[in-house]
Amino acid sequence: MKPVLVSGIQPTGKLHIGNYLGALKNFVDLQNTGKFQCFFFVADLHSLTEEFDPKEKPKQVENLILDFLAAGIDLKKSVLFVQSAIPAHSELAWVLNTITPLGELRRMTQLKEKTGEEYETTNVGLFDYPVLMAADILIYNPKFVPVGEDQLQHLELTRTLARKFNSKFGNTFFEPKPLLTEIPRLMSLDDPTKKMSKSRPEGCLFLDDESGMIRKKIMRAVTDSGTEVRADWEQKPAVTNLMRIYSAMSGKSISQIEERFKEKGYGEFKKELAEIVVQGLAPFQKKKEELGKKRAAIMKQIATGNKKANAIASKKLMEAKKKIGLV
Repeated sequence: MKPVLVSGIQPTGKLHIGNYLGALKNFVDLQNTGKFQCFFFVADLHSLTEEFDPKEKPKQVENLILDFLAAGIDLKKSVLFVQSAIPAHSELAWVLNTITPLGELRRMTQLKEKTGEEYETTNVGLFDYPVLMAADILIYNPKFVPVGEDQLQHLELTRTLARKFNSKFGNTFFEPKPLLTEIPRLMSLDDPTKKMSKSRPEGCLFLDDESGMIRKKIMRAVTDSGTEVRADWEQKPAVTNLMRIYSAMSGKSISQIEERFKEKGYGEFKKELAEIVVQGLAPFQKKKEELGKKRAAIMKQIATGNKKANAIASKKLMEAKKKIGLV
């Protein structure tokens, strides 16, 4: 039997090229190896920890589903579902809360990064996010979870909680191993000291951006002093960031890019980068447009995915409840 692999993405607005290269593309590649039983989900419960408009949330969920499918997630090969449609996630999270020390959650670096000086006024959901994430994972008995280095701390908590539950109540959960993925950390086009984010739209390449907008953003991207196209995060952070995008979208190594643009200026480099991004996203955008015409049929397929996930999650939750004496 193939090992289970599980991961999710939050529906908090339009995805950008960093989300595509760091998550979606990787999910598709893992799916297509044929080595795993893949479970991918729309993490809509997690998305409630950020400010949101209730009227927009259903659209965000549907849009993310289309993104998954346009990127290449195949519903015949993977189970795609919506987190909130599986009540067992939240119920298991509560059970795991009762064995999670407060200190473990306080030391989460992502919590500190997101809250900063507003730590005391942040919502409890953001504080408790890692426990729900642990439940999302453990309830499908996965052996692997694809993560970038920034998520390793959360996955280690998941492993700790699985080990703690098993020790206290009997063997129930696998301790999932990280499947480390090389996620290119893309920085904002208008400020290479800040991570690419939808909160800085001018410096962000959205997957749905039209070709003209992509070209405009890339040509306007800040560069460094000098004209040499060379990777150097300390001396040339802006052009190095652009080179990383070029590399990820073209498959060429940084050294190959340096050789190609040797004795050429930033202008020529950015023009070629813009075309590579436009052409690289064209198949995704075309497929998403086609899928958008079949929304009703697609949501029926997602309901089937919800049903499959619910059957597995409910069974595991029942097993855990029996272990702690609730049934």
